[in-house]
Amino acid sequence: MRLLMIGRLNGELVTASKIAMQRGAAVTQADAVPQGLTVLRARGADLIMIDVGLDIRALVGALEAERIRTPVIACGVAADARAAVAAIQAGAKEYIPLPPDPELIAAVLEAVTSDSRTFVWRDPAMERVVRLADQVARSEASVLITGESGTGKEVLARHVHQKSHRAQKPFVSVNCAAIPEALLESELFGHEKGAFTGAVARRIGRFEEANGGTLLLDEISEMDVRLQSKLLRALQERVIDRVGGTAPVKVDIRVLATSNRNLAEEVRKGTFREDLFYRLNVVHLRLPALRERPADILELAAHFAKKYAAVNGLAPRALSAEARTLVTRNPWRGNVRELENTLHRAVLLASGPEIGAEAILTPEGDAIGPADGPATRAAQAAQAADAARGLVGRTVAEVERDLILDTLDHCLGNRTHAAKILGISIRTLRNKLNEYVEAGLEVAEPGGVRALAAYG
Repeated sequence: MRLLMIGRLNGELVTASKIAMQRGAAVTQADAVPQGLTVLRARGADLIMIDVGLDIRALVGALEAERIRTPVIACGVAADARAAVAAIQAGAKEYIPLPPDPELIAAVLEAVTSDSRTFVWRDPAMERVVRLADQVARSEASVLITGESGTGKEVLARHVHQKSHRAQKPFVSVNCAAIPEALLESELFGHEKGAFTGAVARRIGRFEEANGGTLLLDEISEMDVRLQSKLLRALQERVIDRVGGTAPVKVDIRVLATSNRNLAEEVRKGTFREDLFYRLNVVHLRLPALRERPADILELAAHFAKKYAAVNGLAPRALSAEARTLVTRNPWRGNVRELENTLHRAVLLASGPEIGAEAILTPEGDAIGPADGPATRAAQAAQAADAARGLVGRTVAEVERDLILDTLDHCLGNRTHAAKILGISIRTLRNKLNEYVEAGLEVAEPGGVRALAAYG
């Protein structure tokens, strides 16, 4: 746990720093925001505590501009309620009153370091995967984790890290699908000042941030082939080159990777390097879909019901017999992620002493798992026939365009989710959307707003 404290070390901050160190945190101090940013670029941090009297908004804005995802906690004298409110509005996650309470400091540190995505399983199919993960966790072997979207690949990766010799060192995750191709190299390897427009100072990348610990390359199949060659060298030589740098930097990391695609098939297509595939695929953990591990469904449903009751300040309630039957029969195409969202919604909608079947709804408010009787099948067949007739006379490009734009609307502009539903890479989706924008078509931006701006 690496803690950065920004502010002049008066008596209260010195005490807070000592408490954090007693709880196992490595504390670095900076007098002001510019010095704090310099420390973050050079060393990274898991948590920032900043004096409430400093410019928190400027700090949060700088973190967002440089894509540094470190939570900010403000601290100040207990009586200054107005400053506390202003700090939260400026982007601080929490406010700690000073003089510090040791238990409060400990709770904040624990909240940052603990993994809120609890690993829950019961099904024998999942037991085999976990047993293999535990067996290889204490090795230094690279691990490739595959499975459908929403099965819990990152949760399993964190489990491997926590069972390894590196458990007390950083766990750093990079979503290769969520970061634009032009920025991913800098995100991974860091950059020197002036390496490109906007590089105002040297910044370490995720490889250096994870030094001594574990680096997770999430959805690695979305990485451009040209960048894969640089990644291969980093894995083989354990050295990296910052963008614009002149000297290699040594790193000591273990690499885990995830993908919802068949990487062997991507190798055959030429979109993924074969040598990188074998470097990553020393151990392969395949997570079964939720429908393939039925014994986990009720276990996870009960866990999420309890979790979101606590989050929302509600009394815990069990699922009724009808609700349990409903969730076990649903195919859960979105896997654990879909089940979690459904149970969160059910906790909020349920009104009785139990969570009934009437609370198990889709995001649109419809019942899940509709009946599959003759009338339903006939209606579905009629709808399919109407849809097919509507395609006659249209070009493939027109149908593809409407499918992409409608899917993006359905996902409220979220490119990553839309690409997964469409079964294409995020890169392909971005290229298509840029074509549509150039043609004058409206494209949904994140949040569901339609705009005529190109997506970079």
